[in-house]
Amino acid sequence: MVDVRGVHKGFGPLEVLRGVDLRVRAGEVTVVLGPSGSGKSTLLRTINHLEKVDRGWISVDGELIGYRRSGDKLYELKEKEVLRQRTRIGFVFQDFNLFPHLTVEENLVEAPVSALRRPRKEARETARRLLERVGLAGRAGTYPRQLSGGQQQRVAIARALALEPKVLLFDEPTSALDPELVGEVLDVIKDLARSGTTMIVVTHEIGFAREVADTVVFMDGGVVVEQGPPSAVLDNPRQERTRAFLSKVL
Repeated sequence: MVDVRGVHKGFGPLEVLRGVDLRVRAGEVTVVLGPSGSGKSTLLRTINHLEKVDRGWISVDGELIGYRRSGDKLYELKEKEVLRQRTRIGFVFQDFNLFPHLTVEENLVEAPVSALRRPRKEARETARRLLERVGLAGRAGTYPRQLSGGQQQRVAIARALALEPKVLLFDEPTSALDPELVGEVLDVIKDLARSGTTMIVVTHEIGFAREVADTVVFMDGGVVVEQGPPSAVLDNPRQERTRAFLSKVL
């Protein structure tokens, strides 16, 4: 479903990603762990072309993201084509990114109507169904400021699902939440995992990774240091750098 090959990304002299390879199969959950500055969030942002790669390439469901290939060369797609591709790659940010001037329901309806040309009535029906799925059935007419952080993040997840994406990307979805609100968001993500949604989750929640992930990826210094099933990476890591990181967070 997601194929990341030899991806490099730098900002000025700082090389943030240094040849990252990652493959995520359809219906699987990949959890990405690592210290701050290891390149985790930048990796997610390259997958939906919020950041352009310097070298390498990324494909989702067999389609090259952000570029078209002609012979041995890649040419960047026009913004309209990139926006079309992004509708297939849901992104849930750590700080929710909801539209404050729109109600909860309108936050879910806007993208399907404008980007996918869905009839507004159909989009509203889908929005209400998704709000029920994330436990917010009675909140359609409220505004984001009237919700807790956990509720806002659940709205953000429902909004990403409204576009029926091929894959969902989560960038530390619980890091901006008070500790008592973390569980309600993780429960929604666990439910998505059980339903077979393809997901890549950047998180510091080791217990969540152990319970939900098919594959755990440990990154440091812009490279993938180690990856494998949770039982291997979390309980019996092969690399010293992975062991050192886990000793501090477990």
